This record gives sequence, C-alpha cells and structure tokens, in this order.
Amino acid sequence: MSRSVLVTGGNRGIGLAIARAFAADGDKVAITYRSGEPPEGLLGVRCDITEGEQVEQAFKEIEAAHGPVEVLIANAGITRDTLLLRMSEEDFTSVLDTNLTGTFRVVKRASKGMLRARKGRIVLISSVVGLLGSAGQANYAASKAGLVGFARSIARELGSRNITTNVVAPGFVDTAMTEVLGDERKAEILKQVPLGRYADVDEVAGVVKFLTSDAASYITGAVIPVDGGLGMGH
Repeated sequence: MSRSVLVTGGNRGIGLAIARAFAADGDKVAITYRSGEPPEGLLGVRCDITEGEQVEQAFKEIEAAHGPVEVLIANAGITRDTLLLRMSEEDFTSVLDTNLTGTFRVVKRASKGMLRARKGRIVLISSVVGLLGSAGQANYAASKAGLVGFARSIARELGSRNITTNVVAPGFVDTAMTEVLGDERKAEILKQVPLGRYADVDEVAGVVKFLTSDAASYITGAVIPVDGGLGMGH
C-alpha cells in the first residue's frame, strides 16, 4: 500500500536519497526544504523547521495532497563547526534549534495524525558524532545526542499505539558536505573507519527503509549505526 511519507531536509544528500527510495516503492513522498529548488517527482514544501507556523502550514499542504503523514523521517539539520572557545551563543543555539528543537516540532505535529490512525513510523537521523564526539562540533554533537534521548522517550510514549520511533546514526557519508574536506582530513577520517571508506547515501536510505517496513515492526527505541564501524561500542 502507498503511504504518505515526509522527509525533512529532503532536497539533497541523505534526505534526497531517502525520499527517492520511498518514491521508488510507490509511496507518496513529500519533502521540506529551506533553500534551493525541490527535486522533480516529489512534493516539495518550503519550510524552516525553526518556525512553528511554517511547520504547521507545511503539514496542512502535505495532508491536503497526500493525507496524514504515516512515515516521518526527521533529517533536516545544519552545522556550525568551530572550537568551543570560538563558538558563539548563536552558533550553539541555532544548531540546537534546527537539529533538536526543529525535530521536536515536526515529530509532535506528525504524531497527532499517527495517534488518530493508531499506527506510524518515525525515524530520526542522528550521527555517529552524537555518541562519539568530535572536536569543533560540540553544538552539533549535543544536538545529535539529544535526538537519542528524545526518540527513546517518544518510543515509550507512543509505542502502545503501534508507533515506532528509531534513530539512524550515519558516520561519514559521501555527500556535498564531506566533499569540502581536504585530502589530508579525509585520509585522517578513513584511518578511523574499519571498513576504510565513506558510506554511500543509498546505504543510509536502505536502513531507514527497513526501519519503516513490516519486517521492523517490533523494533523501537533503537539506534542503528551506519558508520563502517567508526562508533563501535557506543
């Protein structure tokens, strides 16, 4: 059956790969994006998830076109990397407001329809950095670690209504974000990854798809790493 799927931040990178994977299976896929242009073949809704009113409006548009959201992939996020002593209050709070509080906004709104339907799938996109830590990314790591506690709390709250909530924690993925790294830094990173390579975006999308499938109906509150072994033990 075709489901109503929403992927936040779905116009590039991991988010776009996830959105296309669902669309390839015949699902009705909407994506939110803050800048640029929406990809063809998907319902693109411009939305800044730091603004509650924009989130509400986005859901109204999606519900009018596709019906209530049955599968939510909370992927939208930003980075503002810098060392702690150089990090401004705004550097810290803006990352938390997008990555953590923004996720709260979309999950809260999506859960209303899921509770009425007594079913739903929620997947939050965290990062290996959230549990491993990374110099220069205290703000980003804090936001991504926060998603784990948030997801597990929601899993306990909503589980009795057949709503699962899980976390996918990618490691270093071959996207535009990692392309800007210098060769020296890339080599440094790969030395720490047992599989010795970056992930492909489709490898992350495949795990997300599994967590929203019938085969994963008894999995909730889990954190699934897709990191080539980088974060082992966390």
